[in-house]
Amino acid sequence: MPKQILLVEDELIICDNYAKAIRQHGYEVLTCQTKSEGIAFIDKHLPDLAILDIGLGDEVEAGFELCREIRTRSTVLPIIFLTARDSDLDMVSGLRLGADDYLSKDTSMDNLLARIAALFRRIDAQQLTENRGDQIVRGKLTVDADRLRVEWDGKKIDLSLTEFWMVHSLAKRVGHVKNKDQLMNDSYQKDRNQIVADNTITSHLKRIRKKFLEQDKNFNQIETVYGVGYRWKS
Repeated sequence: MPKQILLVEDELIICDNYAKAIRQHGYEVLTCQTKSEGIAFIDKHLPDLAILDIGLGDEVEAGFELCREIRTRSTVLPIIFLTARDSDLDMVSGLRLGADDYLSKDTSMDNLLARIAALFRRIDAQQLTENRGDQIVRGKLTVDADRLRVEWDGKKIDLSLTEFWMVHSLAKRVGHVKNKDQLMNDSYQKDRNQIVADNTITSHLKRIRKKFLEQDKNFNQIETVYGVGYRWKS
């Protein structure tokens, strides 16, 4: 059964062009032009992946709001922002809301398709990679790859799919420093260019720390090794 992608884009011609190109690669694409249409869709059925523009009609933040709605329904559903807004502030805002990727509309179709494929490979790999089926326990931390679930001191931490695999990568080898390339590979985001990858990894880790701190104000297990990378402290 083909993977189902929800594409939310208010410019009809652009929406049709993207949908046609993505369908040619074997995906099922369902389209919406407004935030309300998108919410109505996810209320009935969650897709396998969502591609969102930020500004929809007169609603300049509609895509951000739709991302929030999706995250209330699923913490692991892959979300890509595809937008004309390419400022660092917008990118960081999108990632903080739980998106897994952020692309400018001037990106090539080949790049978009590569990002889609990378996110789906990451999901599929969870079932195919033997050592990811194990449960990792590190003090108060429990990482369950079978259920894509992370707990801290017995309480669930709501992480996106990207954030989950970053925590998994760090916790798997306590005390070992992971650079940004390694974290990018471990979270199955190998298709980024280096500049975007650096910004993205940093933003994801800031958000991961914040979520743990919301459960435990003394949390300090993720250590930044300046100029090198990050590690889970022993």
